Amino acid sequence: MTYVTIGGVTVGICILLATLVKWWPGLKALQKDPLRHIGRLLPFLIAWAYGVLAILGIGGLIGWIARSTLWISNWLGDAALVWGIGGHAGQRASGHGYLPLTQTGSGILLILTVAIVVAAKKSRHGDDLLMGTWCGITLGTSAGVAGFAAVPLAQAANWLGDNVYGAFA
Repeated sequence: MTYVTIGGVTVGICILLATLVKWWPGLKALQKDPLRHIGRLLPFLIAWAYGVLAILGIGGLIGWIARSTLWISNWLGDAALVWGIGGHAGQRASGHGYLPLTQTGSGILLILTVAIVVAAKKSRHGDDLLMGTWCGITLGTSAGVAGFAAVPLAQAANWLGDNVYGAFA
């Protein structure tokens, strides 16, 4: 497993903040029609959840792509921290452990991958889906608040996989 560094988490938080700044409709507009404006974040949030599951995947092509994305994000973030503010590279920001996907949970991940890829190609929300996935990959295994959803998402995917495949097997 590739672990996330402080630089990788920084990249993920930058993606999240950039998305929120682009999304922010203003306080009056948000108070007037909150569901419509919050709904505009939905593609990003769904892709973020997918990215978290992708980095928890054990292997295969999807796992390799997620780990490569995390490695590149770690490198970019660490380089920005070292050269931008004089920080240190390679400091781990991962939690102590993570809940990997089971075989049936990995099946759910594959199904979600097909849905995300098709939606990113066909939908007008393709950029939101790609950025959400990238953000989820970088924050999925981090410690603290940034990686808070990894365990519940993995449990949900594993449960869904057990029940879906169990129902059809």
